[in-house]
Amino acid sequence: MVKPLSIQDFLQLNDDIVLIDVRTPAEFEHGHIPGAFNLPLFSNEERVKVGTTYKQVGREDAILLGFDLAGPKWSGFIKEALVIAPGKKIAVHCWRGGMRSGAMAWALDLYGFEVYVIQGGYKKYRRWVHQQFEKPYRLRLLGGMTGSGKTRLLHKLKEMGQQVIDLEELAQHQGSSYGSMNKMVQPSQEQFENNLAHQLKTIDAGLDTWVEDESLSIGKCSVPNAFFYQMRDAVMINIKVDLQTRVDFLTTEYGALDKDFLTACTERIGKRLGPEQTKNALIAIRENRMEDFIRIALVYYDKTYRTGLAKRPSGKVFALALTGSDDAVHAAQILTFSQTIQTPIPAQT
Repeated sequence: MVKPLSIQDFLQLNDDIVLIDVRTPAEFEHGHIPGAFNLPLFSNEERVKVGTTYKQVGREDAILLGFDLAGPKWSGFIKEALVIAPGKKIAVHCWRGGMRSGAMAWALDLYGFEVYVIQGGYKKYRRWVHQQFEKPYRLRLLGGMTGSGKTRLLHKLKEMGQQVIDLEELAQHQGSSYGSMNKMVQPSQEQFENNLAHQLKTIDAGLDTWVEDESLSIGKCSVPNAFFYQMRDAVMINIKVDLQTRVDFLTTEYGALDKDFLTACTERIGKRLGPEQTKNALIAIRENRMEDFIRIALVYYDKTYRTGLAKRPSGKVFALALTGSDDAVHAAQILTFSQTIQTPIPAQT
């Protein structure tokens, strides 16, 4: 017997029920529930044919075409489902929880799977995603100029048991012109939102959650507005690290990157960097003078950071100087300092 299941109830279940998404590969790639497996009832091209038939001829003809297209695949679907879910417990969804998921659920149930169908499908899930950004969180921002090691410190805070959301990791981008590191591939905006919501559902809203200070855009991904507004209103600890430490760290991190990549990224910020500084930066890259290149780029990034910092309410920005190179010591200092700052408990909505 196929059982209906709300998306909220599914997300609270343990991991022994495997989720399969029967939408097309293109739909799945554009955005999917984290952890789902794609078992498409139709290929991208087949779905177009069925949709066109539905619009131009009618529902019944579209259903018949769907059966014709899927008919030879049923044995393969079941074999693949057995590989994905050997325990034979499976949840199924399509776009709206309609015919595609219904057909797949019927076949799997007939074979002997314990089958659940997600009510409302992926469309309902996306509504749930946006609701997560509206919830109030007790955010604490970790700020600091480029090269201050904020991401490393976030990870260290997580190791120490703190709640952490790493937006750059979710966006697969380090938030600057050079942020892809010539290797990271960013998710779609929709998938970025799904991944962020997936992490937020585990957050205890009554406890501090650490987030790195970010712009609205992280590469091509944008922080959802409702969550970004909470970030802008949060207390921020602005860590202060000396310039040479920052230069050394960035020289190590960026110095080994492909010179063509560094050149292209530098040219993209040429107007903001200025013609003379851009020329000098490009020469430094070409001559493998990475520390000189970093120092030039930091003139621009430090100015940009100061401009953004000046727009924040002064009563919510607290400076903390860090010395030395021990991330564990720095993380402990941040936590101790944070405990001296009162954070109001967010009102529940």
